[in-house]
Amino acid sequence: MDWTMEQINQVIAAGPYRDDWDSLLSHPAPEWFTKAKFGIFIHWGVYSVPAFGSEWYPRNMYLQGSPEFEHHVKTYGPHKDFGYKDFIPLFCAERFDPAAWAELFREAGAQYVVPVAEHHDGFQMYKSDISHWNAAEMGPKRDVLGELSRELAKQGLTLGASSHRAEHWFFLGHGKEFDSDVKEPLQRGDLYWPAMPEGGIDDLFSQPEPDREYLEDWLLRTCELIDSYRPKLLYFDWWIQHRAFKPYLKKLAAYYYNRAEEWGEQVLINYKHDAFLFGTAVVDVERGQFSETKSYPWQTDTAVALNSWCYTEGNCYKQASDILCDLMDIVSKNGNLLLNIGPRADGTIPQEDASILREIGDWLRTNGEAVYGARPWKKFGEGATQGADGQFSDSVKKEFTPADIRYTVNGDALYAAVLKGDPLGEYHFTLLSELGEDSQFRGLIRSVEVLDSGGSCTWTRDRAALHVRTDAPQGNSPIVFKILMG
Repeated sequence: MDWTMEQINQVIAAGPYRDDWDSLLSHPAPEWFTKAKFGIFIHWGVYSVPAFGSEWYPRNMYLQGSPEFEHHVKTYGPHKDFGYKDFIPLFCAERFDPAAWAELFREAGAQYVVPVAEHHDGFQMYKSDISHWNAAEMGPKRDVLGELSRELAKQGLTLGASSHRAEHWFFLGHGKEFDSDVKEPLQRGDLYWPAMPEGGIDDLFSQPEPDREYLEDWLLRTCELIDSYRPKLLYFDWWIQHRAFKPYLKKLAAYYYNRAEEWGEQVLINYKHDAFLFGTAVVDVERGQFSETKSYPWQTDTAVALNSWCYTEGNCYKQASDILCDLMDIVSKNGNLLLNIGPRADGTIPQEDASILREIGDWLRTNGEAVYGARPWKKFGEGATQGADGQFSDSVKKEFTPADIRYTVNGDALYAAVLKGDPLGEYHFTLLSELGEDSQFRGLIRSVEVLDSGGSCTWTRDRAALHVRTDAPQGNSPIVFKILMG
């Protein structure tokens, strides 16, 4: 199918959603998303071949004086002889096993999976009629997204897709500043096109701003992705907030929501900052979270590695227990966690990534009822240790104590997740005191049990707190108590 602006406008005109904010405000967040709580993000592409620095290697290798620039010259030679495009034949993905990936994600307890379909580098990880620079025709010569989508469906996992195409406008522009392989003439559809000068990447009015040709190309690529793979979630990185994108964001949302209506599917868009009008899509917080409960669904995206989203040699990994603490904090505030991994260029998932996912899955098999389908309680939690509000705060390790507790509700049960085990197994829930000043529940408590199948507990309640003692193993991961009220 050839996607054209005329066809896009026809879909918009024929459906219930128009390309204006008032109409898009009526689109609800899907129930499947609000219940899912945990998903997997995947950064995998040509940038996985050098495995140096981060997924920004394609940009930084042309930035004179950067570590990536120096590394590139030393390792691969001058840029005019070996540029970014020359990594593509080395991106063979010879050990890519989509069935094994999908099985691992199911074991991890994920409910949805969001592969990066196209990153800033402009190389599409799916079959495309718009550009030949895609994984089905070059590199692996496999429709990576298509193969993975089929295996995810077999495991009962929901497919999403991420597009970082917007940033490609400037991403390779530094290659024009010296003698490299980024040379004019560049034509639409080329890997390096348009390689424009990089302005202030956080400036909503940065110049030169994306022109009509580029913006239409962005929209057509995204609509092709929608129609070819029918993802139930579309994720976008930050640069779509540039003012030039605003009319095209409305068209994209109307097209996507109308297509979903045709297919009888519930879909959502993830965005950062204020790219979309609040209420027309679901906000995402990169490597951070909110400090308070929100009345609306939201999402945190972060990675198993602190230093990079893609695989790099020498990644600095988080502890699974720290990720689980973040998960409970996020869910208690009405959010979802989208956790990223970075496979190697050959298609294997590093043992470190896989081990973290399996540890999370083991914990969720015991404690999942406090997560999946859970809702916020009156207060998200108690304790002195709080996360910073907003983006890029996950590099600061939170030193939780046994007094740091997060609450969720599911069905008729209240769940209290203690984020740090006490060596004696003694816990005090002040928000559940009988008549205390801080009490959020003054009714009867019927029972308290620890979800860990290897532990038992006893409890008492007075004006100070609900006091619980358990002999459950005191590991580094959250300990969850199920409390029935009556």
